[in-house]
Amino acid sequence: MAHIEANGTVPSVPDADPPPLVLAEVGESGLLARLFPLLAQGPGTLLGPGDDAALVAAPDGRVVVSTDVLVEGRDFRRDWSSAQDVGWKAAAQNLADVAAMGAVPTALVVALVAPGDLPVQWALDLAQGLAAACEGTGASVVGGDLSSGDCITVSVTALGDLQGRTPVLRSGARPGQDVALAGTLGRSAAGLHALGQWGPELAQRRLPELLAAHRRPCPPYAAGPAAASAGASAMLDVSDGLLRDAGRIATASGVTIDLDAGPLGTRVEELRAAGQALGADAWSWVLGGGEDHGLLAVFPPGRAPAGFVVVGRTRAGGPVPVLVAGRAPDAVGGWDHFAP
Repeated sequence: MAHIEANGTVPSVPDADPPPLVLAEVGESGLLARLFPLLAQGPGTLLGPGDDAALVAAPDGRVVVSTDVLVEGRDFRRDWSSAQDVGWKAAAQNLADVAAMGAVPTALVVALVAPGDLPVQWALDLAQGLAAACEGTGASVVGGDLSSGDCITVSVTALGDLQGRTPVLRSGARPGQDVALAGTLGRSAAGLHALGQWGPELAQRRLPELLAAHRRPCPPYAAGPAAASAGASAMLDVSDGLLRDAGRIATASGVTIDLDAGPLGTRVEELRAAGQALGADAWSWVLGGGEDHGLLAVFPPGRAPAGFVVVGRTRAGGPVPVLVAGRAPDAVGGWDHFAP
């Protein structure tokens, strides 16, 4: 029997929370109207979202362009990362590619594929993550595209300006040069390992800093132009693992890179406690873990600028592109999109 108040009335029962608004209910125009105010424009944007195309300044006369795709279930999980995390990472990995060429980011173009039942708030949070990652870089989201599909896919194209500098390629390293790193190693891989082994709640309680490093990497964007100005002969961002990415420079340049176990061991020590807690080898994170998006660059001897730590040397090319303390590693590891 229902409870009856003293005045004889039956108290009303509060309505249950309404279901979240989904994309199919607001449509493309409704979603764009909600997204545009979240995307503050950078100094290089002459015409932002809203027309058939954006207009971005290119003072140098050359434009650096890079693109990456994040696919749900392959590159991220919604139960492991928030929409803001996904937006941040999507921006960061592209901005790091621009910096690795020695350029300054100027703009991002973003395409979102999503099912109609995706909550509108998820898309808005994604935009906020993109905008947050761009803060302080000079870049902003200037346009993109929307489409429907069975799973969420976020595609980001980044543009950059060289400001008169020569672009730094992977192919310019020469024997006898310093190999140096700006940024972190192994922290994102450690955070991912914790997520897979413990789940997000326990990982957040026990290793919050490493979980944050995986969800929201912080590449050293300014180090890219600084390296170019200092005369870097080759550079890339470490997205797929140190050994794998160092091997790309070595192969493109026709040299062998011999990594120094000393400075790398310092990175291992920083992760040793996490490795013990997870029953994992911290060396595997440092040598094979990706998505920290630090910058690996090659310089003439003694030319690495502040912010870079020398972690090895180049030598004449040999049968093995990358050595660690003069020895071939047991395995390269790292990320391969098409590996089983």
